[in-house]
Amino acid sequence: MCARKQKKRLGDILKEWNVITDSGLREALEYTRNEGVRIGEALVALGLTDEEDVTKALALQYDMEYVDLDRNIISASEATLLPEDRVKRHLVIPMARDEKGRLKVIITDPLDLETLDMLRFMLNEDPVPCLASRSKVRAYIDTNIGTKMSVDQQVKEFQNANLADGDAPMEIVGDDEDDATAPVVRLVSMIITEAVNMRASDIHVEPMANRVRVRYRIDGVCIERDNIPKRMQGPVVNRFKILSGMDLAEKRVPLDGRIKMRIAGTDIDFRVSALPAYHGESVVLRILRPDAANVGITALGFEEEDNQRFHRIIKRPNGIFLVTGPTGSGKTTTLYSALNELNRPDRKIITAEDPVEYNFTGINQCQVRDDIGLTFASILRSMLRQAPNIILVGEIRDLDVAEVAIQAALTGHLVFSTLHTNDAPSAITRLIDMGVKPFLVASSIQAIMAQRLVRKICANCKDIDSNPDPRTLKLLGFTEEEVASSTFYIGRGCNQCNNMGYRGRQGIFELMEMNTTIRQLAFDQAPLTEIRKAAIAAGMTTLLEDGKRKIRNGITTPTELVRITQSFDAIEA
Repeated sequence: MCARKQKKRLGDILKEWNVITDSGLREALEYTRNEGVRIGEALVALGLTDEEDVTKALALQYDMEYVDLDRNIISASEATLLPEDRVKRHLVIPMARDEKGRLKVIITDPLDLETLDMLRFMLNEDPVPCLASRSKVRAYIDTNIGTKMSVDQQVKEFQNANLADGDAPMEIVGDDEDDATAPVVRLVSMIITEAVNMRASDIHVEPMANRVRVRYRIDGVCIERDNIPKRMQGPVVNRFKILSGMDLAEKRVPLDGRIKMRIAGTDIDFRVSALPAYHGESVVLRILRPDAANVGITALGFEEEDNQRFHRIIKRPNGIFLVTGPTGSGKTTTLYSALNELNRPDRKIITAEDPVEYNFTGINQCQVRDDIGLTFASILRSMLRQAPNIILVGEIRDLDVAEVAIQAALTGHLVFSTLHTNDAPSAITRLIDMGVKPFLVASSIQAIMAQRLVRKICANCKDIDSNPDPRTLKLLGFTEEEVASSTFYIGRGCNQCNNMGYRGRQGIFELMEMNTTIRQLAFDQAPLTEIRKAAIAAGMTTLLEDGKRKIRNGITTPTELVRITQSFDAIEA
């Protein structure tokens, strides 16, 4: 009796394809043990490969056909064989019949036996399962399955409903099933769902003089999506306030709330802010995806040398590690990635955050509440009585917080925090300006890292840029020799990137590790230019230089780096 052929393991397949390395596979296997996920999910979460490569490897592993939904055509007659609710619930798509007359059905998980049994029962035949990535199946279903209404159609339905009621304003007063069919309820739900599907980080609902503007922030850039008639302003804003638990009657002061919704099978939190403005309350929803903070250090975008230095610094037993940059530059994500790396049963980690955006198993997270006196400084003082190994302070805002953080670092704790400065060396002068004594700054800080986020060129429409703008290249400091020896890329725009040419973001970094020279300069309160020169001499790569490396590696474009580093300010008229 011949032995059954053993399936190749997913990691081995991807290694044979040179998609991942041995060290990457080991990191992913450790992640699966800690997080309880499959190896494919771990590889994607850590940024070691993408979902499409994992899906192709799974198809090979289970001897199934891989389907790229961007290129394959779905038969319209077969696509309607299953009810819409089953298609959306199980993420399955009847595709077409093969040469033997067997129905091919696209699924996303080769081990989902329950879905396969459901397909046999519903179709009354044995279908041939094919494999496609979960994100592309979801995108196809959202775009092509069912009768999805546009915002314009929702607006018209709202206006018709109002006219039928004698132009009386429609009020949304509850959140029960009877209200679920109201036009405004569907409109708000559609805006939220569309923003999530488009990978937005924020939704902005902004009342203006004669309309209500809706914008999504995607990869750090605001995109105007829809305009809602002025008469819908009240019901739409009220709907957001009801969902987030705000007081409908209060329109004079800023309000904060939270929404939790299940979208495409994932629980997503929204942090909601309502701010009184000249034309009415402006509402902003920050979308907090559960996987956003679990990107893994590998996916942050470090070059190899900085990656090794970063790992070495965060594993020190004490001292302060500061991450600096403007709002939205990814500081929190970087620190969460570091804490995830350090989160082990033998270490106690406590955080003070304002607000707590993501919850982590095994980490004690404290929410700052200034209204009852629970400030960063008071939490920090209490933390030290909890005998932690590692402390995260959301932000050093004033002298009180800075002094307590420094005392914690000097008494044997590893402290992570953020600061708002333009570059790494500026953090030293900023702390001294706050009132921290120079000798404390010099002795407590281990390293400072400045960072920004640049948009990545869309992999689907990436093409060689045969005519890059010479002014932009000159502004970024590219020499004629560098231009001649480099290949520049650009995104032409496609459906996957909403014709933007970019999809996703990656960090550029400036990592300054303290040494004897820089500590002495800090102690002497030396000018910023001297500290910067000493840091560069010690091996610090500047933000601009790291960005140029990302350009040479085909990750981003010169125009994007100019936008992020604001280098256009230097262009002569």
